[in-house]
Amino acid sequence: MMVRTDLRGRALSARELRRIVPRAAFDVDAAMADVRPICEAVRDRGAVAVQDFSERFDGVRAPHLRVPADVLAAALAALDPQVSAALDVAIERARAVHRDQSRKDTTTTVAPGGTVCERWVPVDRVGLYVPGGRAVYPSSVVMNVVPAQIAGVGSLAVASPPQRENTGVFAGYPHPTILAACALLGIEEVWTMGGAHAVAGFAYGFADGDDTCEPVALVTGPGNIYVVAAKRLLKGLIGIDAEAGPTEIAILADSSADADLVAADLISQAEHDPLAASVLVTDSEELAAATELALAARVPATKHSERVAEALRGPQSGIVLVDDLDQGLDVVNTYAAEHLEIMTDDAAAVAARVRNAGAIFVGPFAPVSLGDYAAGSNHVLPTGGCACHSGGLSVQTFLRGIHVVTYSEAALREVAPHVVALANAEDLPAHGEAVLARTGGLP
Repeated sequence: MMVRTDLRGRALSARELRRIVPRAAFDVDAAMADVRPICEAVRDRGAVAVQDFSERFDGVRAPHLRVPADVLAAALAALDPQVSAALDVAIERARAVHRDQSRKDTTTTVAPGGTVCERWVPVDRVGLYVPGGRAVYPSSVVMNVVPAQIAGVGSLAVASPPQRENTGVFAGYPHPTILAACALLGIEEVWTMGGAHAVAGFAYGFADGDDTCEPVALVTGPGNIYVVAAKRLLKGLIGIDAEAGPTEIAILADSSADADLVAADLISQAEHDPLAASVLVTDSEELAAATELALAARVPATKHSERVAEALRGPQSGIVLVDDLDQGLDVVNTYAAEHLEIMTDDAAAVAARVRNAGAIFVGPFAPVSLGDYAAGSNHVLPTGGCACHSGGLSVQTFLRGIHVVTYSEAALREVAPHVVALANAEDLPAHGEAVLARTGGLP
């Protein structure tokens, strides 16, 4: 079912590994041509354009773009008690982890009378995107909202696409479980919009009757290729968290791993999307063969078997055979997976050698699905190899560091010769003159 790539006996550079290791194709540039007129229409026609695109792409026109308070309350009241309890646990653990990410202002004295303070200031307003395609993601509400709240963001708005299947009071609105998760977290501003037009709506703002969606400074959250393309197009007008592509899991395993658990975890990510990437990296041919047998048994029995099978057969998935764990670490560090599981002897020591991953799951009792829901970690993570330079969503995403510089006259006079020297070296003498004007012309 999965393609094998045998790297044993081959000394490969990082450049060669990037070319060989399976990766999902995700051509954001190709989607830009489709997204640009959508964003321009929302900019020019506001709520009417948002509704038109909802009708076109989602097959439904919302009664109101902003979800009324009574609909949010009804969703919370109708929430399955088991799901409510699970969300409570997810929220509690996410708050515990993200609370420890809070930043404190620091002041450094660089010279007598000269200080630089770094103040951490939250973004004024953010738009949090929650997808609603093949699956329902109340967990993504938690992952977006909790760090923004802990960062102290003053204005939070959530957007999620309308669901054509909704009936009764929820007809034309996002999935009621999404709405209930918003209500649990105290989010009152929820907009019925998805895709590129949701990102544009957040970026430009719009008025819909008596309701107004004010422009945001930052948009976060996962989405399809059109959401990603809109983020890329509008980056600069808004800040973004990342350009998230199809989800991916890499598992680094040796002969000690349980093949059935490996197969279960590969399937769990393949369940998301036919483009999802599931990659096993192992130095054990016996484990590779046993995993293939376990997949053959498990895939037909899972609910979304066709989707899973397509993802596992795709060029983005596969089994990579390596000489040893050292070579395996080279592979996974080059791959820089969104999710990386370590299923080896002394898994903690192996995990400590990983440099590039969105999140690392250590040992047989820490599957990726734990992190998706209730580990306390954030599941909005870098994909497509971006984990080599970026991290996942965190409190830091919603904060800006501002340097506050305070110098006395004596402190400025002391450093003035150096400022003047550097200004003249850069042929920017007026820079130096601005200092000299404060020091009586004396460097």
